[in-house]
Amino acid sequence: MADSPVLELLLRRLEAVDGGLDSAELAAQLGVEHQVVVGAVKSLQALGEVIEAELRSTKCWELTAEGEEIAREGSHEARVFRSIPLEGLVQSELMRLPSGKVGFSKAMSNKWIRVDKSAADGPRVFQVVDSIEDEVQRRLQLVQAGQAEKLAEKERNELRKRKLLTEVILKTYWVSKGKAFSTSVSKQEAELSPEMISSGSWRDRPFKPYNFSARGVLPDSGHLHPLLKVRSQFRQIFLEMGFTEMPTDNFIESSFWNFDALFQPQQHPARDQHDTFFLKDPAEALQLPMDYVQRVKRTHSQGGYGSQGYKYTWKLEEARKNLLRTHTTSASARILYSLAQKKPFTPAKYFSIDRVFRNETLDATHLAEFHQIEGVIADHGLTLGHLMGVLREFFSKLGITQLRFKPAYNPYTEPSMEVFSYHQGLKKWVEVGNSGVFRPEMLLPMGLPENVSVIAWGLSLERPTMIKYGINNIRELVGHRVNLQMVYDSPVCRLDTEPRSLQTQEAA
Repeated sequence: MADSPVLELLLRRLEAVDGGLDSAELAAQLGVEHQVVVGAVKSLQALGEVIEAELRSTKCWELTAEGEEIAREGSHEARVFRSIPLEGLVQSELMRLPSGKVGFSKAMSNKWIRVDKSAADGPRVFQVVDSIEDEVQRRLQLVQAGQAEKLAEKERNELRKRKLLTEVILKTYWVSKGKAFSTSVSKQEAELSPEMISSGSWRDRPFKPYNFSARGVLPDSGHLHPLLKVRSQFRQIFLEMGFTEMPTDNFIESSFWNFDALFQPQQHPARDQHDTFFLKDPAEALQLPMDYVQRVKRTHSQGGYGSQGYKYTWKLEEARKNLLRTHTTSASARILYSLAQKKPFTPAKYFSIDRVFRNETLDATHLAEFHQIEGVIADHGLTLGHLMGVLREFFSKLGITQLRFKPAYNPYTEPSMEVFSYHQGLKKWVEVGNSGVFRPEMLLPMGLPENVSVIAWGLSLERPTMIKYGINNIRELVGHRVNLQMVYDSPVCRLDTEPRSLQTQEAA
């Protein structure tokens, strides 16, 4: 006999059909929670081949708490419209209504109401039309009735933007008869007890077959975050290409190395507080290479090395200001200065992958703290063509085939290029890096020979990770909104490292 009424009903219904049953539909027919039916399915699975169950995942739409309220009471804009009497309503009173703020703007955009600002008692709101059709309520009621497919994708997206609708993944079982199907089943024993042996009852009891292929319970263990996995992949690629990792352990940097050494003027907008995090304590850097500082000062204020400079009064106190570094190019400047002190000059290739900080507004593709990948090559006679070739080779090792190069401006590189890659999730081109050839005004004050060129590029670590893992919002990759299950389910870095032909488009 079956262990529960639902289990027995499941077997009876299955006996009466030729194909199979959907667990969600059966739960609705029986008037029970879907999880109860799922429990019955799993109990039958444990009995052997009585049934076959295939797990299926389907996307469906559900109303949020606010959506359910609007489905009952009407949309905010409809409630605002109905609350306005024929003689109108003072706008300040309307805005105090529960639906006032949201409903007012929506009703105005729908041209249901108007505002008369010439009224004696202040702006007064009047109805413009005699009656309205509350389309928002009607659409939500369709979803509530299980008819979301009748809505156009644009209508569903509009409801989702208003946080009235949410997309959920419903997991159900398609249940069919197994090889040993029977409507009368008994529980199989999983253990042989001493009582069974002493009484001899084991002879008459069915035992569950021993599964020699079953895996044991995996021990709890740590998992690398996708950023760390992709970082390891980037690092391995650099090492394979013959690069040397440069030290980047100084998150706090002076404005001199972060800006001035890169030939970035002291009045540049990037040096404002709304773009950069400056430190209060310690507020200034005490140790700077003063002979090099003087050459940088002269290049900025008077020109030199074939440049007219910026023609402004360069201030040492501005260069001493400490900040959270805005890019790892400051580390590149330090390593190139060290390279210039070694005589004779030896060609070198350096890379770094570390955190940088910018005072940016958070959105789907920007964070105030993120990782930057930096590559630098110093050699005789390097050109923009060498840089593009290195970038093609670099990205081909990542499996990223859709690239665009776009001309750009940087204070410390000329020529400069932005690098874009197509994001399948966002359905648009996303900037993944910046690149260029370092200017002579930056390199020659360091002491590098005149015939030495340096090509460099800086890439985001987060955005390539988003592209490879199909993540649309950077806040789902870093921060409190990270789905830890995603980290557990992705134990291996899913970068396609098979060689492919690189498809690049170079935008003029």
